[in-house]
Amino acid sequence: MSENIHDKDCDCGCQDNNDEATVTLTLDDGSELECAVLAIFPAGQNQYIALVPLDQEDEEDGDVYLYRFQEFEDGEIQLDNIVDDDEYEIVADAFDELLDSEEFDEMFEDED
Repeated sequence: MSENIHDKDCDCGCQDNNDEATVTLTLDDGSELECAVLAIFPAGQNQYIALVPLDQEDEEDGDVYLYRFQEFEDGEIQLDNIVDDDEYEIVADAFDELLDSEEFDEMFEDED
């Protein structure tokens, strides 16, 4: 899997989507999936990222993809699959708590 994060200030010529950050995932089969970044959040000792495919962005019950997230000093990012069931449970619980928080709701209110 590879990924590229684009935001409203990127200089790559991509089409930004209402000034929100996006990630282009290259899946195992070679296909690409454009996703909006919902949140980058801590869980345990690591940072994680929650992504939703752009074609499902307005759906309440759409797929959300969770990955371990690292950003390096040079601006490069790395997304890693979460393969451990216990780690995934910790991350999913942390994301659920984020969804329940007022702070997350306020992020979306600012976009409207």
